[in-house]
Amino acid sequence: MPLGGSSKLLKALNEAAALGHLLDHGQLTRAELRSLTGLSKPTISEAVKRLADADLVVGAGHETGRPGPNAEVYAVNPDAAYAVAMSVRDGAPSLTASLHDLRGVQRARLAVPVDFTHTDPVTAVTGTIDALCAAAGVGRDPVAHVQLAVAGAFDPRDRVIHHVDVPGWSRRGLVDDLASAAGVPVEVDNDVNLAALAERAHGAAQGYDSDGFALLWLGEAGLGLAIDLGGGKLLRGARGGAGEIGYMPVAADGFRDFHDLVSGDAVHALAAERGAPLTDTALLRELAERIVLGLAAIVAVLDPPLVVLGGEIGRAGGAALGEAVAKALSRAAPLDTEIAVSTVEDDAPLLGAADAALSAVRRALLDTLRQPGA
Repeated sequence: MPLGGSSKLLKALNEAAALGHLLDHGQLTRAELRSLTGLSKPTISEAVKRLADADLVVGAGHETGRPGPNAEVYAVNPDAAYAVAMSVRDGAPSLTASLHDLRGVQRARLAVPVDFTHTDPVTAVTGTIDALCAAAGVGRDPVAHVQLAVAGAFDPRDRVIHHVDVPGWSRRGLVDDLASAAGVPVEVDNDVNLAALAERAHGAAQGYDSDGFALLWLGEAGLGLAIDLGGGKLLRGARGGAGEIGYMPVAADGFRDFHDLVSGDAVHALAAERGAPLTDTALLRELAERIVLGLAAIVAVLDPPLVVLGGEIGRAGGAALGEAVAKALSRAAPLDTEIAVSTVEDDAPLLGAADAALSAVRRALLDTLRQPGA
């Protein structure tokens, strides 16, 4: 590579290093950036200046309370790029969406009722992006990535969403059409997988960075399993179908599969049959025995240190359901597995989608900086 090219690459790498630390830490002085990067004072000053000229970095005031001149504090420009998260479901609201700036601050959030039997998903998604930007009072151009959470399995081979009940979302070519219409990368993931990202970052799975965990989603509209292998790496399977636990065969009292046992409809039917609310101790014990019929197989195969019970049913059962499941599992499986109930108060799939979208925006921005002239 010519010397000039080497010089450009080195400058680009320095800029990326500085911006990466600002994204990680929020606000830093040039002295703090020098300490973190190991770069010289002139080099880091030049990198910060170039980042500021590119509108990626802005001044954020001055540091006070220390001897000597007050050092200027720098931060990423929050409006340099936006990330959009959307959760798609069969019910009301059909779309829940949020817009986040480069610092991760939520700038707008909407719950949009969409009749997907008459509205094409491309129209709904692009319209929702425009509505988010309007609600936040920002332009559309900085939107850099859209992450969709869908109750289905996205197969990366044929790029089709399978096992999804929302009309129009299984159409072949849809994901590519969404990206083309939005003008930015659009990624699709299973909603329970994205809920697991939220659980790791904000909920009961915090601290399980290396060992991983499993999230058993007991939702009103369906079941799911997310398998975190450690460090946020999710097991998705060859066709994106890992975790479709509702299809697991269960030979118990005429039930055909796990969905028949613990879906939202099955749980409400059980409660009506027993004439008891979901908080009833005896009902929770019976529900726990049903859950363990599927959970014991999960634990035997994966041996996770932690299983989190999420979804509307899981959270409604609360700590009492968690304790009942733990007791039932100790009798059914020989492995010592901790059971916890989700502590994510927000819409977990949407929150996970926001984290994934923001990470994608930041990665793309840093990758672009590392490739001068690209």
